[in-house]
Amino acid sequence: MPQVPQTFDALAVRTWCGLALEALGRAREEIDAINVYPVADGDTGTNLYLTVESAAAAVEAVFAGYEAVDRDGTSVAVTGRPSLADAARAMAHGALIGARGNSGTILAQLLRGMAQVLAADGETAHTDGRGMRLALRNAADSARKAVAHPVEGTVLTVASAAADAASGAEGDCGTVARVAYEGACVALTATTGQLAVLESAGVVDAGGRGLVAVLAALVETFTGEAPRADGRWQETVPGGTGAVGTAGAPGAATVDIPDALTGVTGVTGVTGVTEAAPGGSPGPHGRGAEERDVATGDGADACVNGAAEEGHPAFEVIYLLEAEDAAVDRLRERLDGLGDSLVVVGGDGLWNVHVHVDDAGAAVEAGVEAGRPYRIRITHFGLGDVHTGAGAGRPPRERAQRAVVAVVPGEGLAGLYTEAGATTVLARPGEPPASGELVEAVRRAHAREVVLLPNDADLRHTAAAAAEQARAEGVRVALIPTRSAVQGIAALAVHEPERRFDEDVVAMTSAAGATRYAEVAVAERQSWTMAGICQAGDVLGLIDGDVAVIGADLTATAETVLDRMLAAGGEMVTLVLGDEAPDTIAAHLESRVRESYLAVDTVVYRGGRQGALLLIGVE
Repeated sequence: MPQVPQTFDALAVRTWCGLALEALGRAREEIDAINVYPVADGDTGTNLYLTVESAAAAVEAVFAGYEAVDRDGTSVAVTGRPSLADAARAMAHGALIGARGNSGTILAQLLRGMAQVLAADGETAHTDGRGMRLALRNAADSARKAVAHPVEGTVLTVASAAADAASGAEGDCGTVARVAYEGACVALTATTGQLAVLESAGVVDAGGRGLVAVLAALVETFTGEAPRADGRWQETVPGGTGAVGTAGAPGAATVDIPDALTGVTGVTGVTGVTEAAPGGSPGPHGRGAEERDVATGDGADACVNGAAEEGHPAFEVIYLLEAEDAAVDRLRERLDGLGDSLVVVGGDGLWNVHVHVDDAGAAVEAGVEAGRPYRIRITHFGLGDVHTGAGAGRPPRERAQRAVVAVVPGEGLAGLYTEAGATTVLARPGEPPASGELVEAVRRAHAREVVLLPNDADLRHTAAAAAEQARAEGVRVALIPTRSAVQGIAALAVHEPERRFDEDVVAMTSAAGATRYAEVAVAERQSWTMAGICQAGDVLGLIDGDVAVIGADLTATAETVLDRMLAAGGEMVTLVLGDEAPDTIAAHLESRVRESYLAVDTVVYRGGRQGALLLIGVE
């Protein structure tokens, strides 16, 4: 058998996240199909996938921080490796900010609970089987506490069973992971009889099924073996590729895995009513809120043990929240009185809030009272509403011919892009969107042709992956490699939907490419730059992605940057002010352009919380 890690270190966290993402990708459609509790909206598998995708991306970003790439991009020098604490915290944070839906939010808390144990001693390079046992226990307990009204027969039951089984296991991480997985499999099978809606539909809990896939990936991380459909263990290539070998390990343990874990059987009372993507099949990442599965029959209509019924809330509200612990305690009480399926996860000032309500506005207002909510997502269980059955006979919404999807760094720019007709994805500082979020935005745009503007050089691979996924769903996608929001503004300014698609893309690409971009920010720490060594607190002027100016005064540095950019010519200057930029800087720069550069126009926008104090574009 190939060598695999027997201790839980940073590399194991990275491998686990990658394998879990692959496992959920394979099981996503199956999990979506058996999703009947708490709402039969057919998206649990997709939500779990997007949650783990965000966690995996955060871990990859930590590892990337230890790699130095030559400017010509030809070689990579590894300068070290993150600690277990670094990787575990990144995994938890990524899952928290990317959590989707009820099960995704609970999974984020499970990962956070594990990370709390794995990162308890920030200097430890790895932990052993005992550490994994403690991590699984804390994960199950913290997830149960995060749910306002825990229900048995759900992912909480499966998580507790995994922790209970692991508590009696002796040995290395591989042994503990395998025992936890086996305990989870037994518990998952039993969920069918624990909730009437599951029993009526003849399925296991969808969230629990997803957790079993994640635990199977944990086993594979430490043993190099993955469970097969027949219940035996299958050897895989080490290092997290997820590739399946051709023969099982001799003498490997055998676990009876029922059909419910490997495919959907006996599903009754559920019929799929979806809008197919062009090409005749639904998109591989599920459907939007207006295009979800419609559950009919006794299993979906009954209201037993929490099953969906006509009186169930009509909206799902999710948002990230910056707030103190005491305020979150009050928020829990307020939201508990507004609806159900309440899950509040996180800590240390950042939370992810999930609730089903009839009054979505009241749920958001409660968040405003508690702190600062953002990344607010409100989903109506719309066409084919599982609670009312309304709209089941309504024809699907007609697709637009063309749309623009853009990633924007601040609320102000999001409003600007939206006014110009674009569908936006908000990227907050330090929280880049995952490819799944871009794919969702493409679906939300609901067009046959889509122009994708990533507006960030670091998002080029993410955007490319999203474009490929959208193309697989039958959407014609053109990716314009914009590196800054000001390049996106220039592209959007020449966008004409009436033109042929290729002509429109060429014009937008040309406009973006003719726009030089810069930003002014404050250094967070001492660092080597192209302009010399900067200290924490220095004002940095970056032109086309490289530090060109280091200064002490914001306005003076911005003026120097602008002069350097206009030295090569220009007809239009775009200034986008961050919420912490002084009001006087825009007036000063406008005056500078007016007095020193003839026939150059200036336009100013408010960007909001965009990370940089100032963005500059010169066309």
